[in-house]
Amino acid sequence: MTVTATLTRDERADLLTALAAARAALTATVRDLTDAQAAERPTASALCLGGVLKHVTSGEEAWMRFVDEGPAVMAFTLPDGVTWDQFLSGTARELPQWAIDRERTFQMLPEDTLPAILDRYARVAARTEQIVAGVHDLSAAQPVPDAPWIEPGTVLSVRAVLMHVVAETRQHTGHAEILRETLDRRPNA
Repeated sequence: MTVTATLTRDERADLLTALAAARAALTATVRDLTDAQAAERPTASALCLGGVLKHVTSGEEAWMRFVDEGPAVMAFTLPDGVTWDQFLSGTARELPQWAIDRERTFQMLPEDTLPAILDRYARVAARTEQIVAGVHDLSAAQPVPDAPWIEPGTVLSVRAVLMHVVAETRQHTGHAEILRETLDRRPNA
């Protein structure tokens, strides 16, 4: 006798579960830290744990706005007279506001507190769940705005955006783990 099992999977739930696990791993890197510790830059880079969390939060928020509101919310416009070559080489006479804002996401500013950063991350996570729950088809796709770091003509589905957010969160968790181990002067268990 042959038994055939039918396994039903909820892809949406699987993606959200993977993202929740990635978020949990990231937030674990700041457990029991003070604001001052979260702002420390213990390695040769300018990264700090609070900044990594802010950056990941902003990235998730931006990608979910892309899903919910469309490509226009991710426009990478440059100031008049500034070229991409100048911007990328660091010789631009003026930076676009989106670049200034992005750079600030990597920093823990004097007015930032770790509880506030974690609270914002939780609010963004809840909004992500709402947006994904409201998407009819994970295959729905739209073009990504042009930028030198994006392949021309790139079109991403909601599924691909979610997979990207999971991958980015996991990648930055690795950075955060190195920062935390350096702060603690011992490997995390």
